[in-house]
Amino acid sequence: MQRRVLRALVVLSGVLVFGTVGYVLVEGWPVLDALYMTVITISTVGFREVATLSPGGKAFTLVLIAAGVGGIVYSFGTLVDFVVEGQFRGLMEGRRMSRRISELRDHYIVVGLGRVGSIVANTLAEDGVPFVVVDSADDRIEAANESGWLNISGDATDEEVLRSAGVMAAKGLVTALDTDADNLFVSLSARTLNPDLYIVARSSTVASEAKILKSGADRVVTPNVIGGRRMAAMVLQPIVSDYLDIVTHGDDIEFRLESMRVPEGSPLAGGSIADGHVRDRTGAYILAVHSGGMLDTNPSPDTRLVPGDELVVLGTRAQLDSLTALLRP
Repeated sequence: MQRRVLRALVVLSGVLVFGTVGYVLVEGWPVLDALYMTVITISTVGFREVATLSPGGKAFTLVLIAAGVGGIVYSFGTLVDFVVEGQFRGLMEGRRMSRRISELRDHYIVVGLGRVGSIVANTLAEDGVPFVVVDSADDRIEAANESGWLNISGDATDEEVLRSAGVMAAKGLVTALDTDADNLFVSLSARTLNPDLYIVARSSTVASEAKILKSGADRVVTPNVIGGRRMAAMVLQPIVSDYLDIVTHGDDIEFRLESMRVPEGSPLAGGSIADGHVRDRTGAYILAVHSGGMLDTNPSPDTRLVPGDELVVLGTRAQLDSLTALLRP
């Protein structure tokens, strides 16, 4: 469509140049008078001629009218099509986006596509997790469209915007707006709309963490604090930091930390970790067991697993898939 618009502009410009040059050569008029005569001729406004036309000028005018009217009709018709088609396409894409979002269940919402929010969205996209991004900045929404992410353009502090993002059916929400006040308000609104929603909020200062938690967030993250601690760890324990970088962000192998529930009827339910031979059979490590409201951060091989237990496990994607299959009844 853009090529058609460019072609239409070229045609229109060509007609203006043709008419202007023609009147200069045929009638000997100044360029401004020739251009004026060309414009009033092809636009058919009916103004008087700049000067009395010679027979050659009249013949040229007839040719210009035929070429000009055709060029004008084509050019403006193409421009109108471009505007109408663009608006129609935008309307249809908006409706299609809204329909896809309304069909989501147990998805995640990322509020704010700044430096932190964009990393969250990229991570969710890499893991193949359904999510919707919300932002009020046009350039960020355009970037979301280019990435193929479902998105809502609007202010997430407005409850209607959160409803449009499917907050009632969502599983979790990350709010990473620029100010702590906005993140607090989004947490409060989201918690009101969906009491079961798991909310993680960004905080710029440690002093704001408690307030955001009281507003309804389950977890609050302060990026500058985490970054400072990480930098200190790199200085104090460089080997440990290098190891963590390799196992979590290495190019050849990437370990993941995930939680898995022990379902009813699972072959591992009722036995100990050692009885299940999890490490030998899957390659994954059970790092912690959440059972009965308590988190055992260093379970022994004799720890018994019961239905409903949450396991914190470490392994590659393939190893975690093997453990998921092993847990299945």
